[in-house]
Amino acid sequence: MNWIAIGDISDIPLRGARCVKTPQGKIAVFRTAENEVFAIEDHCPHKGGPLSQGIVHAKAVTCPLHNWVISLETGKALGADEGEVRTIPVRNEDGALFIALESMMMAAE
Repeated sequence: MNWIAIGDISDIPLRGARCVKTPQGKIAVFRTAENEVFAIEDHCPHKGGPLSQGIVHAKAVTCPLHNWVISLETGKALGADEGEVRTIPVRNEDGALFIALESMMMAAE
């Protein structure tokens, strides 16, 4: 897998996110209160809202547009809602963050 450096964990506040632009689209990178890091596509499966601007709680994010809740682990909508976004492998090496873009390209094929 080809890992792409995207910055440092300290760039993302606890219970926060940042958006990373890639040739395959925007990726939302989240940091939970437990200091775990997740990466998913930065659009809600409902109406395309920017998930990177949502509220992070536990291992989920709430879309800022219509309050859909998306699992950061699976990319699937939680509750009665249906839909999902792709998850992207993310690696934390002593605070340096990396994502694997190949997973997005393979999923698009």
